[in-house]
Amino acid sequence: MLIAVISGAFTGAFIALTHDLPQIRALEDFKPDAVTRIYSSDKVLLAELFSEKREPVPLEVIPKYLTAALVATEDRKFYKHSGVDVKGIVRAMIKDIWAGEFVEGASTITQQLAKTLFLTPRKTLVRKMKEAILAFQLERRYTKDEILELYLNQVYFGSGAYGAQSAAKIFFGKSVKDLTLGECALIAGMPKSPSRYSPLVNPELAMKRKNIVLKQMHDTGIIDEKLYHEAIAKEYRLNTSKARTSKAPYFVDFVKSFLEDTLGSSALYKRGLTIFTTLNYNLQQTADTAIAHGLLALETRMNAQNLQNPNPQAALIALDIETGGILAMVGGKNYDESPYNRATNAQRQPGSAFKAIVYAFAIEKGITQNKMILDAPIAFKGAEDGQDWRPENFSQDFKGEMTLRHALGVSQNVPAVRLVEMLGPYSVVQFAHSLGISAPLDSNLSLALGTSEVTLIDLTSAFAVFPNRGAKVTPFGVVDVLDRQERVVWRAKPQKRLVMSRSAAAIVTNLLEGVIQEGTGRKARHLGRPLGGKTGTTNNYKDALFIGFSPSIATGVWVGNDLGDTLGEKETGARAALPIWIKFMTVALAAEPHQYFDIPDDVVQIRMNLETGRLAAENSPRAVSALFKKGTEPKN
Repeated sequence: MLIAVISGAFTGAFIALTHDLPQIRALEDFKPDAVTRIYSSDKVLLAELFSEKREPVPLEVIPKYLTAALVATEDRKFYKHSGVDVKGIVRAMIKDIWAGEFVEGASTITQQLAKTLFLTPRKTLVRKMKEAILAFQLERRYTKDEILELYLNQVYFGSGAYGAQSAAKIFFGKSVKDLTLGECALIAGMPKSPSRYSPLVNPELAMKRKNIVLKQMHDTGIIDEKLYHEAIAKEYRLNTSKARTSKAPYFVDFVKSFLEDTLGSSALYKRGLTIFTTLNYNLQQTADTAIAHGLLALETRMNAQNLQNPNPQAALIALDIETGGILAMVGGKNYDESPYNRATNAQRQPGSAFKAIVYAFAIEKGITQNKMILDAPIAFKGAEDGQDWRPENFSQDFKGEMTLRHALGVSQNVPAVRLVEMLGPYSVVQFAHSLGISAPLDSNLSLALGTSEVTLIDLTSAFAVFPNRGAKVTPFGVVDVLDRQERVVWRAKPQKRLVMSRSAAAIVTNLLEGVIQEGTGRKARHLGRPLGGKTGTTNNYKDALFIGFSPSIATGVWVGNDLGDTLGEKETGARAALPIWIKFMTVALAAEPHQYFDIPDDVVQIRMNLETGRLAAENSPRAVSALFKKGTEPKN
């Protein structure tokens, strides 16, 4: 009776799992589906996505190095198992249980083929069981070489490339049969994460992945030492002749990468989805124009300084402060020449722009903006080279005691370093992370000078916290995804979290207004709107930034060279980046109502002498409007 019950249970479970499984015979007839369309918030068609027309090729045409690399990377026991690697599954289950989530899949090539063609990308136990059953059926119906051929003609390799022949043409502009060893290794490494490892999206990461595959081929005896080192050293030439097929291409790549991870590449390229985004196409065109004009002016100045072959790059990101929606995104000056997105992927030093975060933490900890801080020579012991560290100001002079507001406005370095010493570098790092800086930051005093690298999108998002009443919102680009029946299959849920007090956020906003009214951002005063922001310049003028905001829009601009060469003498954030910011914000603000920054009930606004921090008469030449938490304002 017990055996009968157990057998019945297993039979019922098997029927339940297999009753809705597809027919394996349908595999050969599998075809891509309808076109997916991506729209801006103002209903402009940005891009159409679809599967590249497959060009099936027989296994004999595909280089042996490609099939061998694929097996070495994805499924070393491919020729020994019957569709499922039992030991691998047990090992993966242990890791998954230990982690409390699916962290390792243990899928064989056969399972991947079954999942790609017949199942959803969602990681569930039921899906994994169905995947295993389909894999067994595939192994019964096809030989190993036939499965490899099907896999290499069907699997997605990123950037719209379905199948090895399509991948070879899209990435290298050649037939699959002509691929070199290194090119085979690069393509073989992509199915693991097509959106991350595409050389057209992230060339540095693609190169690292290629080298890992070559190492695995060497370790498994597929190639010898000589071939391994030759393939590692040899450079490959990407196919850059493909014409641009989308408006706002950097943003479209950003959206595609997100949706590939969220919905799966199969759904994105085959199901005929309609995708509505946060991008404002009018602002996007403005951003493109501002970047082009700013770089042209910069190149002219660089040529005048006799800098050889100037080729500066720039990036811009604009965010809706309340929601975090991306309004405009430029990742470089020419997508066709370089699709690398410098707004989201490049980590560069922010320079003095990071001081805004240091001062924000000081305000959050109760330090007032009229506090006097000493700007004078100072030496710190314990530097890495054994020498004392003596921070210097950009101006090469010292101004003595200064108010916090004045020190930030003119971007003096020494007061910022003293402030980090007072607050503690580790605490400043933790605060920066709470604002949305995701990159690792060095917990030392040079943090005040912006020596730790960050992305432009993170830095701009962190600045948006101040005019947003202390609330952090996660930047996002996709609002809704609809299927062909116009049913919602995915909808954004903006992530919002309070990370600093409303009163402190208002005071920091007021401090950054001071940078524009009295400091290094004075060029923006003529816009005649409430604005805050901060310039940033790194050593030897390698990076120039301006991050600023109105009550509704936060915009960050970075200018620099990809290889870290100088932009030229005196090419500061105020000179190289701020004009681009002003040109963009002039148009962006024209479409916005005249708004004012938040002043909470527990904050008072007074007239303060910028240099002494004391109360000032309304008509005093050094008087500024300064915010204080009630009870902390100057009394005389």
